Amino acid sequence: MDIRIGNGYDVHALADGLPMFLGGVAIPSGRGFVAHSDGDVAIHALCDGLLGALALGDIGKHFPDSDPRYKGIDSKRLLEQVTALVREQGWTVGNVDLTIALQAPKLAPHIPAMRQTLASILGVGVEQVSVKATTTERLGFVGRGEGCEVWATVLIKK
Repeated sequence: MDIRIGNGYDVHALADGLPMFLGGVAIPSGRGFVAHSDGDVAIHALCDGLLGALALGDIGKHFPDSDPRYKGIDSKRLLEQVTALVREQGWTVGNVDLTIALQAPKLAPHIPAMRQTLASILGVGVEQVSVKATTTERLGFVGRGEGCEVWATVLIKK
């Protein structure tokens, strides 16, 4: 069996009055992500990990923020398109592991919904999708509440 591993990373600033989406789930918060799309930093990192495993570049190459078609787009649609690329290339997702660094709000209550949403889009079992959340103990831009960063590791197989 052939396997490939990909890593993804993304970061977005937070601002008042914007909706917050993470892992395809709306998170109740008075703040959301500044972005061209809906700003789902978790899905963006996951897309980058999948594209990296395929050696097909990054999310910006496939969905540039200069393209008005992607203005405000639901990032789940981007993940659907990247997942289709994975399948077109003859690969399937083995597992994904996401780490979300966000000072607030607390994400633990939303992780089951994120895992289910991502698993459904990827066409895998929920046991193949890991989502973890952490704070940065009030250190750095995440700790000051200025933004969120996400790391994604993916394994694909033939």
